[in-house]
Amino acid sequence: MTGHPPGPLWTGRASNRAQWLLAAAGAACLALGIELAVDHARDAGIVALLMSVIGCLAVGLLILFGTLAFVHVTVDVDAEAMVVRCGHIGLPRRKIQLAEVTSAEFLPRITPQQWGGWGYRWRPEKGTAIIVRRGEGVELRLDDGKLFTVTVDDAENAVRVIRTHLRALTR
Repeated sequence: MTGHPPGPLWTGRASNRAQWLLAAAGAACLALGIELAVDHARDAGIVALLMSVIGCLAVGLLILFGTLAFVHVTVDVDAEAMVVRCGHIGLPRRKIQLAEVTSAEFLPRITPQQWGGWGYRWRPEKGTAIIVRRGEGVELRLDDGKLFTVTVDDAENAVRVIRTHLRALTR
């Protein structure tokens, strides 16, 4: 038992309202696929119709999942780990044990362009990141040398909490 109360010591969140516009485009693709399947079944050949319907449904689902998963991110830090959950259902999810962290840094200006866009990103020279908007974030250096970055509001306080627990772990 660690002596710390259960539950998070720090919780933060970041949102990107622009992602809702992309989600609407995904919903429109789904609606088009359904409309094609229902209204044009007799007008077109079966192969062309199937390709259109499947294409619209697949694109719509991919856009919807890809955008809704990154509309917001929630970050919890407790005495043992930092847990990052994305979107309304919490997926993708990443849990990093503080025992695996060698340092934590506050980054005041993270942009999606630095990472190649929004979402769960990987860059060989930078490591992995969850980027839901531009702005402040937390960067963790792990004991294997890899970096993990997440955009989140109040990131400076998250770094303070993590550093406090890293000092306690090294004692």
